[in-house]
Amino acid sequence: MGDRVVLLGTKGGPAIRPNGPMPTSSLLEMDGKRIVVDCGLGVARGLVNAGMSLKELETIFITHLHSDHLLELGPLIHTAWTTGLAQEVTVFGPEGTRAYFAGFLQSMSFDNALRVADEGRRPLEELVQIVEYGEGEIAGSPVSTTALRVDHPPVTDCFALRFEANGKRVTFSADTAYFEPLSKFAEGSDLLIHEAMLAEGVDALVARTGSADRLRAHLMASHTVAEDVGKIATAAKCKHLALHHLVPADDPDFSFKDWEKAVRTSWDGALTIGFDGVEIRY
Repeated sequence: MGDRVVLLGTKGGPAIRPNGPMPTSSLLEMDGKRIVVDCGLGVARGLVNAGMSLKELETIFITHLHSDHLLELGPLIHTAWTTGLAQEVTVFGPEGTRAYFAGFLQSMSFDNALRVADEGRRPLEELVQIVEYGEGEIAGSPVSTTALRVDHPPVTDCFALRFEANGKRVTFSADTAYFEPLSKFAEGSDLLIHEAMLAEGVDALVARTGSADRLRAHLMASHTVAEDVGKIATAAKCKHLALHHLVPADDPDFSFKDWEKAVRTSWDGALTIGFDGVEIRY
């Protein structure tokens, strides 16, 4: 296993459209460890397509509790369990993650009990440890992990994550408005994976989705336009910048060239415009 990140789902927001990208999830492979970062819809299929056996699931991080980062957490673990998972899985998430998983277990109580009795499986609740974290160093992670609370209103507990091992550093921005402290947090990263929004694509997006005024206000207050993403990466002196959680991610009127044009106003280093399944070696 080499050090890599696979962007499994690269779309910002929970909606999906025919043949379009899936919501946010990523696979980080570092120092021989596999870490899933966020569990938007499609994460299980994305992991399998990336070559990972779900029986190897061991560590999951959730950056915040918006549905496009959380919706498939329970189903991923359950699918791994029915695939033959026998080892314990640790889920690191903000406050509320434990309540989410308890609700998931309750919703699946009939199936879970049946599989324990009929198939002899170890009860699913015995395999999963939930660790709720806040800002700072996170104990118990298989690699050195630090969290930074970022600016994603109205969500308070939304955390950028920095993973480090063997002199390598990978930083995930999570969802955030332009947040200057993130450049210090990500300083010297071999890879910075940052959410990005294309300002000229917002009007078309909100027109398609509805609730235009409210949605536009949320997007502009809670996310980072591509030009500002480049500023963060430049200030952080990163080696490689990858854009994900793209808004909009599935508008045929905008291409990778539009994203590159925007981010190149402030970043001249190595750049990956995310798409589902792209692998980045670092």
